[in-house]
Amino acid sequence: MDTLIARYWILLAVILPRFNVYAANVCTSSGVRTCRECLSIHPSCAWCGQEDFGKDGSSESRCDLKENLVDAGCGAGSLEFPTSSVTVQEDRPLSDQAAGASQDVTQIRPQKLQLTLRPGDAKRFTVSVRQVADYPVDLYYLMDLSYSMRDDLHQLRSLGNELAEAMKEKTSNLHMGFGAFVDKPLSPYMYMFPDEAIENPCIGIGRTCLRQFGYKHVLSLTEEVGRFTEEVGKQEVSRNRDSPEGGFDAIMQAVVCKDKIGWRPDASHLLLFTTDAKTHIALDGRIAGVIQPHDGHCHLDELNNYSKSTTLDYPSLALITEKLSEHNINLIFAVTSYVAPLYRNYSELIPGTTVGTLSRDSSNVIQLIKDAYAKIRSKVELELLGLPEELSLSFNATCLNGEIFPGVKSCSGLTIGDTVSFSIEARLHSCPEKKSRTFTVKPVGFKDALEISVDFACDCACEAKAEAASPLCHHGNGTFVCGTCQCDGGRLGPRCECSEAEYQPTQKDTCSPGPGMPTCSGKGDCVCGQCSCRPSDFGKVWGKHCECDDYSCVRFKGELCSGHGACSCGTCKCDPGWSGENCNCSTSTDTCQSSSGRLCSGRGPCNCGTCECTQPGAYGVTCEKCPTCPDICTIKNECVECKHYKRGPKFEDKSCSRICRDHIELVEEISYRVSNAQNCTYKDQNDCVQRLQYYEDASGISILYLVKEPDCPKGPDILVVLASVTGAILLLGLAALLIWKLLVTIHDRKEFAKFEEERAKAKWDTGNNPLYKGATSTFTNITYRGNS
Repeated sequence: MDTLIARYWILLAVILPRFNVYAANVCTSSGVRTCRECLSIHPSCAWCGQEDFGKDGSSESRCDLKENLVDAGCGAGSLEFPTSSVTVQEDRPLSDQAAGASQDVTQIRPQKLQLTLRPGDAKRFTVSVRQVADYPVDLYYLMDLSYSMRDDLHQLRSLGNELAEAMKEKTSNLHMGFGAFVDKPLSPYMYMFPDEAIENPCIGIGRTCLRQFGYKHVLSLTEEVGRFTEEVGKQEVSRNRDSPEGGFDAIMQAVVCKDKIGWRPDASHLLLFTTDAKTHIALDGRIAGVIQPHDGHCHLDELNNYSKSTTLDYPSLALITEKLSEHNINLIFAVTSYVAPLYRNYSELIPGTTVGTLSRDSSNVIQLIKDAYAKIRSKVELELLGLPEELSLSFNATCLNGEIFPGVKSCSGLTIGDTVSFSIEARLHSCPEKKSRTFTVKPVGFKDALEISVDFACDCACEAKAEAASPLCHHGNGTFVCGTCQCDGGRLGPRCECSEAEYQPTQKDTCSPGPGMPTCSGKGDCVCGQCSCRPSDFGKVWGKHCECDDYSCVRFKGELCSGHGACSCGTCKCDPGWSGENCNCSTSTDTCQSSSGRLCSGRGPCNCGTCECTQPGAYGVTCEKCPTCPDICTIKNECVECKHYKRGPKFEDKSCSRICRDHIELVEEISYRVSNAQNCTYKDQNDCVQRLQYYEDASGISILYLVKEPDCPKGPDILVVLASVTGAILLLGLAALLIWKLLVTIHDRKEFAKFEEERAKAKWDTGNNPLYKGATSTFTNITYRGNS
């Protein structure tokens, strides 16, 4: 009996491994017939180009797992199995600061990568970013000189030196420039009547001002602050007819005319745009008959005036965004409160843009620039340039304290010198026409970038040895390539030995996937005992029995695999960042991030990119609204305690960096900044009253303005306390004596009054009192006889 059992286990040991090797897998079940198709199925698939492979029946498919092909007898020289790889080609260390650097400043690492990717495969690499201290700054002041900005111009004439001094706190290498704009000098944008109004648009209001102009570059970027003040002092306002200005024309020229403006390659570029009005956008030029789209090129003449103002339409937001990114420029909208909401909407569409509310006379412009620069330097956000459509990238950000944020490609709340990293996964979905491409990953507003070259491993090396009209393909009826025959038209079979004209009804049995099932799954014709799949208007059909296609998957909202995946043999293969049966469930948490940096405001889970508010009373896109939950002041108070004072429950449980992603700025006092800012006060553990103001800008950065000195109760003065206690005791004693004396006096007076009353009521008798004895007693001496 023991011998029988032992033989049974030996038999299983021999059979099972062989069964596992030759069982169907993702490579063999796809029914591919060429090496290129095999490599596109899955990164684990390999192709055997050996001519005599499979003749002994050891394997049914040349496309299989690599180990299966080797076990089946395929030689190593005949295997086609390219692998994905990552090679770092340039990797300079990150710089600490810009001032005094002996070589180029490096703010991103690595600088150059080489990727090799197979279809369906992915490779991950890490990018580190650090904003160095004392980095050079180019500040170009672009001002609206329409008539309503005359007070702002007067104010700016006296702010040049102050602005330079304020920016020197941020950098020791500052260059400043100036430009101005009004609007296109065309009707209906300008005054045309009377004729004198063309030269003096202010004639209608009894004043004199400059002729209307589109944009003029006044001062190239220079370190001479005196020249900035001098040139600004020479400027005069103009006047246009309609309310919107031609600001986008000016922005485009200030960005693309880099040589005339003087943008330095190794500097942080700030373009400050100031106005109190709306701005014309693309297609508005049609009103004046200007229909030619903006070409995105520089058009400044020898006098530095915009020469195409009357020829080219206003640029679009997309074109401005592209050029700002191309030239690494951060745009700052300094606008009045009336138009601030409009420019905040613009900033959401233009990465790296901030919005500040300008006072009526621009008196707060220096603080606004400092705040905007601090916001720009407190955030690192990656952008992609030239990414091929066939390639997708997914990001994980590692921000402060090593905390990882899946699906996020930005970090905020940073200070100068902080290093953050991003883990990036590159995945190839399909093979493009070109065998290699190059794209760029860079932080918004940085000149530093990571250049990535990608080689697409889609082709087989054996294809270069293809033999047309090969005798191996039945007398030259096909091309022998990679071990198989690719038959000419009208020929079928492994060696093209069968003609479509040759037909036998019994051959249909081999074309059916099973008894009673339609021939070739109803999607093809049985020719020479093999299924020839019919082309379909819906997509591709393949498989041994034409059982697979790329259009029979579940649809969501009319789109196959929700538009976020590829259909393969009835199953959706989802793109990175998507999951579910029909790929309609997003795995990214970006849409669930609340303004406080917490997923769904901490009030529910994020499922398929949508917040499910589980806390009673919570609602909103990110569960940010909750009347019955602790208010925003309560949350921000806790963040001030943990982030600024390093104390409190959030500091102790180490959740501060995850929950509190606010940028804290110390101020002397709380002042009005924007209408949607919220003022908060609370009493801390030392009974000090802390005052702060919470504000969230259009880019999602949460800012807390905290008063430097809290209102704390002063400690007791010992001398005053002793004097007060002593005085109080004396006063109490004196008061007690006075009260005692008063009570005694009252009591005595009452007794005396009672005595007097009783005496007055008494009645005395005038007769002799029988009981009365006089005081004098008389005695007679009987022995006395007198003188006789």
